[in-house]
Amino acid sequence: MRFVDPAPVLGALGGTGAVARERLRGFVERLIEQGDALRTHLYALVERLRTGLAGLPWRLMPSQTAIQPLLVGESAQAVALSEALRARGIWVAAIRPPTVPEGTARLRITLSAAHTEADVEQLMQALHALAR
Repeated sequence: MRFVDPAPVLGALGGTGAVARERLRGFVERLIEQGDALRTHLYALVERLRTGLAGLPWRLMPSQTAIQPLLVGESAQAVALSEALRARGIWVAAIRPPTVPEGTARLRITLSAAHTEADVEQLMQALHALAR
């Protein structure tokens, strides 16, 4: 879980004080109004990713959430895969022991409603290319 200090958020919205608080309030209101559509979009991306990664030498672990762990196995292979994706402009963290048990290193693919279908396609194509 990521925690955000409100000061940087207010600063990003144009400063501090009443103006920034009003901008933040507007942002939150728009987020609430669009919530159902954003969730629907996110779940569609999760389903597309799960379908599109079938047939890889690595398997997605069970998860219906925005966090999709791709089980790689050995730590060195997970790190190499993460670095190869980064070289393609895609940031996916390698998770390895002691965070997870030995032999279960994985990539932690974290989707968000801000991702597009094109983003997911790019990730899937890169993983398929790296599997060859």
